[in-house]
Amino acid sequence: MNRVLPFRQLVLASGNRGKLAELQTMLGDAVEVLPQSQFVSEEVEETGLTFIENAILKARHAARASGLPALADDSGLAVDALGGAPGIYSARYADGGGDAANNAKLLEALAGVPDAQRGARFISVVALMTHAEDPTPVICEGVWHGRILTEARGSNGFGYDPLFWVPETECASAELNAADKNRLSHRGRAMAQLRSRLGLS
Repeated sequence: MNRVLPFRQLVLASGNRGKLAELQTMLGDAVEVLPQSQFVSEEVEETGLTFIENAILKARHAARASGLPALADDSGLAVDALGGAPGIYSARYADGGGDAANNAKLLEALAGVPDAQRGARFISVVALMTHAEDPTPVICEGVWHGRILTEARGSNGFGYDPLFWVPETECASAELNAADKNRLSHRGRAMAQLRSRLGLS
């Protein structure tokens, strides 16, 4: 039996609509996920050196701005041949040029690298803070292993999904339907841990 949560709403510390839709689906109807943009226009500067630090920074900022519990996901792509880059800088890899520019830069960086050396993993760290001064945020992590393709495939998802080959399904992440992606992905695995910690599954 699901326990009764002490809150019915929380704020997602992100302006990414794709991420908002994914996380709302993963949490189900137990809690309503509100976009940070309802409360504050600026996103906090991500000055941390790890996914955990940045997730906490973002959750604290959203909780302070809204007065509500806040959920933050800091995620990125770590490519073996690039020494783990783009890592925590994944979203701004091409200096804020957006998904298409990030993907183009990644393909350029891996030009000529054979398939066997194109291993990569998506990493997601989720932080839930019940209030801005919460000394014990809930931290969950998910990792999704795959490799980087030589050209984009599929039209679903966002970010690096068109370039991320998923071995267990033999297709790109952007070719997966939403249900399969939510089940397999780094964010889906982190959120499954969070649901368990909250007594939702």
